Order: sequence, then structure tokens, then C-alpha cells
Amino acid sequence: MSPQEQAEQRRGQRLLFVSLLFAVLLNFPLLAVFDHAGQLGGIPVLYLYVLLAWLALVLLTGWLVRRNNEQ
Repeated sequence: MSPQEQAEQRRGQRLLFVSLLFAVLLNFPLLAVFDHAGQLGGIPVLYLYVLLAWLALVLLTGWLVRRNNEQ
């Protein structure tokens, strides 16, 4: 297997791990933890959690894809 093929395989594995991680983060048990009447800066905690998890997903995925393209 060539180094390029190995890099592509590792990239795919990392992206799969990220997608599974965020499937867990955005699943019911963790969402239930943040589903209460509290607010942080006037924003409901659940909305803030989902927004920050989504932002982390986008940033991490972009970083993984860009980092592998530069190599």
C-alpha cells in the first residue's frame, strides 16, 4: 500500500470517528442533560449546547480535511 493510500485510509478513519463522536454528542442521553430551564447569557442551555457541538463538528471536520490536503 502506497503512502498516499495509507493517508487516505487514515483520513477516512478519522472522519468516521468524528461522525460517530458527534452522533453520540447529539443523541438523547446527553441532550437530556442540557434540557432544563437554565439560561446562559439569555440563551437556553440546550440551544447553546447544540450550537457549540455543531460548530465543533464543522471546525474539526474542516481541520481534518484541510490538514490532509496540505500533506
